[in-house]
Amino acid sequence: MYLEHFGLTEPPFRITPVTVFFFSGANRGEILDALIYSISEVEGIIKVSGEVGSGKTMLCRMLLEKLPRHIETIYLANPSLSREEMLYAIADGLGLNIEGERVGIIMQNIQNKLEEKAREGKRIVVLVDEAHAMPPDTLEELRLLYNLQVGNAKLLQIVLFGQPELNAKLDQPNMRQLKDRIVHHFHMQPLSRNILESYLMFRMRAAGYHGPNIFSPHAIKLIAGASNGLMRRVNILADKSLLAAFVDDTHNIEAHHVQAAMRDSELNAAATLSDKKLLLGSAAAAVLLFGLAAWWMLDKPQTSLRQTLDRPPTLAAAPAATMPAAQPDNAPAPASAVVANQTVASPAAIPNPAPKPVLNRVPTAGNTAVTPPPPIANSQPAAKKTSLFEQRLAAGKQLLEQITSTSPGQQKPVASIQLFYNEQVKPERIDGFLKRADALGKLSEIYLLPAKFGGKNGLRVLYGAYPSVEAAHDAVKDLPARYQEAFATSTYIF
Repeated sequence: MYLEHFGLTEPPFRITPVTVFFFSGANRGEILDALIYSISEVEGIIKVSGEVGSGKTMLCRMLLEKLPRHIETIYLANPSLSREEMLYAIADGLGLNIEGERVGIIMQNIQNKLEEKAREGKRIVVLVDEAHAMPPDTLEELRLLYNLQVGNAKLLQIVLFGQPELNAKLDQPNMRQLKDRIVHHFHMQPLSRNILESYLMFRMRAAGYHGPNIFSPHAIKLIAGASNGLMRRVNILADKSLLAAFVDDTHNIEAHHVQAAMRDSELNAAATLSDKKLLLGSAAAAVLLFGLAAWWMLDKPQTSLRQTLDRPPTLAAAPAATMPAAQPDNAPAPASAVVANQTVASPAAIPNPAPKPVLNRVPTAGNTAVTPPPPIANSQPAAKKTSLFEQRLAAGKQLLEQITSTSPGQQKPVASIQLFYNEQVKPERIDGFLKRADALGKLSEIYLLPAKFGGKNGLRVLYGAYPSVEAAHDAVKDLPARYQEAFATSTYIF
């Protein structure tokens, strides 16, 4: 209806997943690359979680398109299959005709076919969409299928896509065997307000638009608040805002157009918060506490949060995907919410043991200890009195040089732990964090890497350098407790 008015060739904000509209910002591109690497090179079950409408199905479709040719996929779109129905679906995906056979015969035929594929040099991966809705018995059957192997090689890989409820399901005692086999965990972050403008214009240009930015700052602010950073809601509001502007015969999307879209969609900032119960009486209080937590972690001296707030209310822990309607400018994008009733000790109360070499702690898949590479020293001598920011930026550059060097026999890091990222390079945002890392004796583990976010120069904050993706994932549990509580970490692959 409004396509010609805006010079579009197709609707830019359709909610049906179309891979040409895949947006690689807000950690989507990183997760896609990590998934391709993990499926191609690593054994183990993989889990991808995210809120409703965060883009999981789109990511799954992109994975189907981008995997190498020797990897064949079986896509299970219906999660409410019984264990027998799921076996039939996988057998059908392998081209087997097992109609009317018993479960034992079906399993044997599947194993024979997988062994045949392995001899041909092919790998099979099962992608399960909406896995949080899969019955426990069916998930257990998937685990048994994953156990199939020939020699030392697994015959089948599994990727589970699900809402945060999947994490709760896997925490149940009867799911512990399946959970123990999950080697990679990825979480879909909501869109921050800073990156929302890039997302909107990316979709517009992918649909054929060639003009300037049409979304006013106030319109973007309203969309961010009402959508809570979830792509599906962003698309609904943006689509209806375009329609409202078309009716007004204007090419600029203003606040009143978004407000009309919000009324039509029955979406507003208060109504679209996570369904997880917050024990505070208002959303404003939750936003305030989130801002105080980020301010305390990154910009202020280490003091007890209970000292910061005279009478701190109780706040239930919220999942990393829950983003407040408005973020403070200095909050790191993936920082998690405040933990309930958690008092953080001052630096004096925390022992500072000598840091252990990261690569010494982690065995390889063959249970052989890895020899660590030479320690990465600060590239600037202390006499020059360079800032901590400059030191760790130089350390990050040296780390990248070590990875890309051609020195024969040199042990090279493969992955790191991403603590958080900033979409702009502003040293003052992380100076406090670096000072506290120094006080903890962990500064040598911190690396700063320049990065691009939606066409803007940003910065990644990484912890440690590891010889494999598995080693980086396993090392998360060894992070300082305050880092585990404050950051929604992810595995970063170099």
